[in-house]
Amino acid sequence: MNPAPAPVRIGIVGTYATGKTTLMRRIEMELRALGTPALRVGGLGKRAAFLGLPKMARHTALSSEWITTAGAAEELATTVRANVVLADCAAPAALAYYTAALEHRGEKLPPETGHRLRSLVTALSTPYDLLLATVLDPAEPLTGTHDHDPAFRRLVDEHTHQLLGELNLGHVLVANDDTSRADAIRLALTVSGAA
Repeated sequence: MNPAPAPVRIGIVGTYATGKTTLMRRIEMELRALGTPALRVGGLGKRAAFLGLPKMARHTALSSEWITTAGAAEELATTVRANVVLADCAAPAALAYYTAALEHRGEKLPPETGHRLRSLVTALSTPYDLLLATVLDPAEPLTGTHDHDPAFRRLVDEHTHQLLGELNLGHVLVANDDTSRADAIRLALTVSGAA
């Protein structure tokens, strides 16, 4: 008897209010419409805040470690119930927020902390079959409940793409336009075997 194929894992990273959750919801809906069981893992920032962990510009090493490991644990648990797991806050995200927060506050990343967190993120990023990275469009207005700090938002975008390069994490850029988002959805369906 052959073992069941491993679930496909798709992650997304990027600064806030760049359409990450909306895109992952669209991918989830498309997969389900094609009969592919898919579940989305998300809401980690809200859960971290509920626990009292600082986030956004006050992000800390502890916040990063908690969000990264809690997300990975939830992704693993979800693989039991779905053929496709969609990580709305993929492993590199929290570290990018942390390093952006440090720069925003004029602080330096302690080398031992940086090494430990980069090792953790690298190890937990290898299971992704597809990693999407949104690209900030500064002209796009910020909507929703996010704190509006254009400088911090830009720093998170810069640190996200810098981290992906430093860790050599293969990823696909998703620009803020309908064509790029549609391409990302088609790619996710293909990687998932649903297309």
